[in-house]
Amino acid sequence: MDAKITMSFDERVIEAAKLYAAKNNMSLSRLTEYLFRNITQQNYTPIEDLPIATWVNQISEGEAQYTVKSKTRKHQQQSFFESRKK
Repeated sequence: MDAKITMSFDERVIEAAKLYAAKNNMSLSRLTEYLFRNITQQNYTPIEDLPIATWVNQISEGEAQYTVKSKTRKHQQQSFFESRKK
């Protein structure tokens, strides 16, 4: 049985996610459900330790530029704060 929820996102993120979902022949609701299912059905990993998908970076920050492949959120956060100390 489906249940409805209300969520708020930046409009640009929503539009980009809709495009991604359409390219993959699914609705935004099913894409969100898919992401939630994958996160919750696997062994729990804190979100800071999950690798950030390239398309997520492109949606949220423009073109992604990696210096090291598969950075985790924790590593990116540390890099960001280190860059601010300089």
